[in-house]
Amino acid sequence: MRRRKKKRTIIWLIVALVIIIAGYFSFVRPQQQAKRTVTVGIMAGSKQDDRIWESVSKTAKDKYNVTLKFKRFTDYNQPNKALENGDVDLNAFQHKLFLDTWNKAHKTDIVSVGDTFITPIRLYSKQYKSVKDIPDGGTIAVPNDASNESRALFALKNAGLIQLKKGTKLATVSSISKNPKDLKIKELAADQTARSLDNVDAAVINTNYAQAAGINYKSAIFVEPVNKDSKQWVNIIAAKKDEQNNKIYKDVVRAYQTEKTKQEIKKNYGTAEIPAWDLNFNK
Repeated sequence: MRRRKKKRTIIWLIVALVIIIAGYFSFVRPQQQAKRTVTVGIMAGSKQDDRIWESVSKTAKDKYNVTLKFKRFTDYNQPNKALENGDVDLNAFQHKLFLDTWNKAHKTDIVSVGDTFITPIRLYSKQYKSVKDIPDGGTIAVPNDASNESRALFALKNAGLIQLKKGTKLATVSSISKNPKDLKIKELAADQTARSLDNVDAAVINTNYAQAAGINYKSAIFVEPVNKDSKQWVNIIAAKKDEQNNKIYKDVVRAYQTEKTKQEIKKNYGTAEIPAWDLNFNK
């Protein structure tokens, strides 16, 4: 009798174990797998950008078992809204200053969880081969939106053409403290700076607009250096503040910050775009 009771107990234990295992694989395991799918908000960009993200996706899947999905946007105001609303888990489209400005304007707490790359802004001229050749009283075109104008003026500062007031973070023309060549700063829409080259002595042009205008970035007479001034222009992967320590999101960052990604960036952009996660900006 005891043996029979014991046998029944063992059978029921086995049945219970089978139910638990079946439940794990039918409910818990799929949920865990679903959590390892991360949606990243990016701008609808070039084929080069797509190839880089394809490489990162493969690394994320092969090395960390994370599946990346992408939601593409055409308006720079959309990806941070989508992150706040939960439509995407991460986004990767902005530099640090853009995010700081966005958080202040919208009272949000989006944070950087990893650096990606920096695209140095450049100074071009059709008339001169060197910054030193730009004449006294010359005209330099710069983008007129707050972020890019500040960046352009910091580039001119690093080129030795102007000085900015101490403590300047978001530079405007009024931030210029010294202008030894009495240069005229012509503020234009960022997408018009390349077209202005025929009419000015030099122009600070974003790389994407230079490429769109058929200007070889290697022809620049000055390139924004990697130093403490340019750190704010590093592009980032961003998350909500309460998700900044999410292990899976950290795996996505690790999948991006690899030697393989460096090679993919170099293959697609040459030195127009520079991997930034291990650069020394404290110069």
